[in-house]
Amino acid sequence: MAKKKKKQGKIRNEPYDPAKENGSIRPVYARIAAKEASDKYSEYPSNGLTPMRLAQIFREADDGDVRRQMELFEEMEEKDPHLFSQLQTRKQAVTGLEWEVQPISPEQRDKQIAQWVQDQMENIENLNGILLDLLDAIGKGISVMEILWDVDDRNQIVIADIQQVHPKKLMWDAVTDEMRICTEAHPEGISLPHNKFVVHRYKAKSGHDSRAGILRVVSWMYLFKNYSLKDWVAFCEVYGMPLRLGKYDASASEADKRALMEAIVSLGSDAAGIVPSSTSIEFIEAENKNGATDTYEKLARYCDEQISKAILGQTLTSDSGSGSYAQSKTHNEVRHDLTIADAKALSMTIRRDIIGPLVEYNFGPEANLPLFEITCEDPEDLLQTADIYVKVRNELGVPIALDHIYKKFGIPKPESGEAVIPGQITEANTEPVGMKAPEPDLEMEVQDQIDGIVELSVQNASELFRKMTAPIRKLVDECGDMQSLKEKLEDADTVRRLYEAMDLEEFTDYLHQGIYFAELIGRSER
Repeated sequence: MAKKKKKQGKIRNEPYDPAKENGSIRPVYARIAAKEASDKYSEYPSNGLTPMRLAQIFREADDGDVRRQMELFEEMEEKDPHLFSQLQTRKQAVTGLEWEVQPISPEQRDKQIAQWVQDQMENIENLNGILLDLLDAIGKGISVMEILWDVDDRNQIVIADIQQVHPKKLMWDAVTDEMRICTEAHPEGISLPHNKFVVHRYKAKSGHDSRAGILRVVSWMYLFKNYSLKDWVAFCEVYGMPLRLGKYDASASEADKRALMEAIVSLGSDAAGIVPSSTSIEFIEAENKNGATDTYEKLARYCDEQISKAILGQTLTSDSGSGSYAQSKTHNEVRHDLTIADAKALSMTIRRDIIGPLVEYNFGPEANLPLFEITCEDPEDLLQTADIYVKVRNELGVPIALDHIYKKFGIPKPESGEAVIPGQITEANTEPVGMKAPEPDLEMEVQDQIDGIVELSVQNASELFRKMTAPIRKLVDECGDMQSLKEKLEDADTVRRLYEAMDLEEFTDYLHQGIYFAELIGRSER
C-alpha cells in the first residue's frame, strides 16, 4: 500500500515544557524521552551479583527506583542464551500473528473510521518491531513507547514513529505512587502527557507494576545458575589435571617458597619446572571427577527448567526432555493459552493508547473506537470450529450470520461483482422459528437432547421475547427519568394496559413446544 506523504517539521527538537503542553487539546510534537544519549550507559549491576546485592536491587525497585533492576533485567537477557531464547519464543508467538482493525458497529461512519485506522497502522514503519518492544513488558512488567506525532498533506494528525523509552527511566512517586519518566531535561521525573506514550503492562503475578515481570520471578534462578556455571568453568579449566601439592622444609626461606609456587604454577601449562632440593612436589589424582561434573550440569539444567516453566508454562516444548505425544500436545496448549493472553493484552493496549489518540485527534473525542484484533486461532482449532458450526447449523437448525463466519475464519468478504471460488452451497434453513426434534438415528443421550433443546430455545426465543416486551421498552423510552417511570408502574391502569399490549401468544406457544418435547424424551426412557 502506498504511503501518504507527510509534512515535515512537526517533530521538533525543542525542549518539552509540561506547563504549556499536556496533549489534551493537540498532540505534543516535541520528543520527550525516547532515544537519549544516556540510554546506552549502564552500571552493569550483574557484575559480582550476590544474593545480598540482588535483594538490595529489589528493595530499591520497591521504593520506586527501578533503574538498577531494569539494567539487571537487560543484562540477564544478554548473558543467558536460554533465558533470551525463551523470552523470544514467547514474544515471537504474538508478533507472527495476523492482525486487523474491526469497526465497533456496522454503521457506515464506524466502518470508515476503522478503515482509516487500518491504513494508518499499515503506514507505520517497523510495526512488528514496535509490537516486539511493547511485549518487552512480559519480562520487565511494563514497557513504555513514545509516540512521535506528525501532520500529513491532508492536515490529518498521524503517527510518524513510535520509539521505545528505556525502562530504567521510569520511577514511581514515593507518596502518590504515580509513574513518572526521568529525562535528561527533567531528571526529577515528569508526569506522562495525554496521548503521548503507549504504556503496556504485563502482570505475571498480582502486585505493583515494578514487581509484575517474569524476569523478577526468574532472577534467583539466574543467580544460582551463574554460580554453577562459574564453578563449572573453573572445574573444566583444571579437569583431568592432578592436584599439584608443594612441600618445603621448615627451614626454607621465603625465596625458596616463592620458587616452589612458581614451579607449581608453571607445571600446569609447561609440564616442566625446577625446584630447590629442599622442596618437593606431589601429584594427587582427584577421585569421582565425573560426579562433580554431573552436579554442575544438573544444577544448571534445573535452573533452565525453572526458567522455562516461568516463561512458557512448561518444559517439554522448550527443553530437551522426553515425553509422550499427549504430554507434548498438552504442554503446547499451555503455551498457546499464554499466546492468546498476550495477544489480548496487547490488543487492549494498542486500542487504548494508539488507536484512541488517532481517533480522538482526527474524528473527535465522541467517535467510537474500532477494535484491534489479533488472530490467534490454530489451524486445528479452526477445523474443529468449522465442524461444530456445520453440526449446529445442519443438525440443530441454528442460523449463523455470514459476517460472523468471515470474521471468525479471517476470510475477506468479497466485494460486489468480485470473482469468487465456486463451490457447493447448502440451502439456508428458511423454516419458521420453532422446535426441531433431534433425529432419532443420532442416538444422542437423553441429557444431550435436553441440552440441545435448551440451547435452541434460548437462541430462538430471544427475538420472541423482544417482541413480547416491546410495550415495556416503549414505556421506558417515553419516560424521561426513573421517577416518572416509577410513577407509571405504580398506576394499576397503566400496568393493565401494558399487559394487554404485550403479545404473549407466540412466546407461550414456543414455551409449550419445549415442554412437550421434554416430556416426550422423558416418556421414551420409561
